[in-house]
Amino acid sequence: MKNINIAIDGPAGAGKSTIAKLAAKKLEFIYVDTGAMYRAIALHCLRNGLQADDKEGIVEAIKSANVSIKYVDCEQRVILNDENVNAYIRTEEVSKMTSSISVYKEVRAKLLELQRNIAKENCVIMDGRDIGSNVLPNAELKIYLTASVETRAMRRYKEQIEKGYEVNIEDIKKDIEDRDYRDSHREVAPLMVAEGATIIDSSDMTIEEVVDKIIMMVKNI
Repeated sequence: MKNINIAIDGPAGAGKSTIAKLAAKKLEFIYVDTGAMYRAIALHCLRNGLQADDKEGIVEAIKSANVSIKYVDCEQRVILNDENVNAYIRTEEVSKMTSSISVYKEVRAKLLELQRNIAKENCVIMDGRDIGSNVLPNAELKIYLTASVETRAMRRYKEQIEKGYEVNIEDIKKDIEDRDYRDSHREVAPLMVAEGATIIDSSDMTIEEVVDKIIMMVKNI
């Protein structure tokens, strides 16, 4: 059987990572979390004391950033310069930095080749902002996963509270709206519904319902 590539795009907080991970596990595909790879780059920049608007500094800093994905006991680990950074890449600070620096073509180019090589050699599910339109334009299945701003803000709020962070839901909602605008208006690989993609609005769907829908679509390829 030839390799099957599934591209899942969508705005921040739509549940792409959670759903892609579960679907990949059920299908026995490799899950490639491109967002986590970008978050690792953002973490590297923050650790180097850089601000998001310091393009020159960021372009120089990422030269010393080596990001890879490894699976240990069925767990995905994001490796930044030989360090497992899973515990550090999901903070709001890293989220904001990630959205800001992902507009730089040098950042995107650094990770693009690695992502494509993984997809060439494996059956994968890959999620992000421009997978179907840019990273895997020939994917056998393209999905645009979205949800209302209110739904996404509440999901992110609950996630942060469970992790022990003090957050304000209105601040999260404003941040999501700002990130939606930046992601869809950036010059390089903007967030969009890829040609041939199926739109799934998860606002009123459970995680299991979305996963089952994707698996059924894969079976129909």
